[in-house]
Amino acid sequence: MKRTNPMVRGLAALVSTLLMATVAWGIEGGDEEEDEFDVAELFFELNDTDGDLGIHALVDGDPWRKMRIRPDDGRSMLDIRVRGSLRRQGLTEIFFESAEPTFDELAPEAFFARFPAGEYEVQGITLDYRLLESDTDLTHVIPAPAGNVLVNGVDLSPDEEGECEEEDLPEIGNPVVVEFDAVTESHPELGISGVPVDVLRYRVVAEFEDEDENVFVTNVDLVPDDETERYSVTLPPEFLVDGAEGKFEILVRENSFNQTATETCPVEFVAD
Repeated sequence: MKRTNPMVRGLAALVSTLLMATVAWGIEGGDEEEDEFDVAELFFELNDTDGDLGIHALVDGDPWRKMRIRPDDGRSMLDIRVRGSLRRQGLTEIFFESAEPTFDELAPEAFFARFPAGEYEVQGITLDYRLLESDTDLTHVIPAPAGNVLVNGVDLSPDEEGECEEEDLPEIGNPVVVEFDAVTESHPELGISGVPVDVLRYRVVAEFEDEDENVFVTNVDLVPDDETERYSVTLPPEFLVDGAEGKFEILVRENSFNQTATETCPVEFVAD
């Protein structure tokens, strides 16, 4: 029986792997059919209170062994290859958020130059070597922060230097009501300013810690209404514990998934 030279077998395997990778990463001109991810979002998050920006991604779909994100016709900004037993199992969902240096460390203009607006490709290779590919638009339209935030009628915003009173925290009790103005335009100073925005969701987050350092977090989502100019959220009364200290956050998510967070100064909850 004729035996194949081991070197020939190795070369054939290498060529096969290279061809498979070429097809799977969708080289221009290929005729292979492509499936899409169920979710493929790339977006920015601004903490308007602390003054920092980060880039986030959420990708979900069929089990894959490779995944990358890159600007259209550009160099990959993320390239993931799972190994070992996880490579045989595959991944289906991944979420990441970048570091968020303050504006003193990385100016907003430099941040946006690092992540230019435009179409980005999200590509993956499934366990059976099918190509997954979705396009997502990254935009520099950042929603303005929620304005005129009041908690039980009290303005808990940091001062002009962004500082909060560390002693003698304001006291609040049930019912805890958070109010804020509707957001209709982009941020007045960052990114593409002064353009209309389509808000997908408002999220009110409350985070408190009791004397035993137990942390309690709850959030309430609101679907915007074009006719509503000011929103009001009442937190569940069973959430808050007497003597616990914490703060509130309002997240505004725009149609592109870009979102802006506004934080209040800390308060102390006092049960009635």
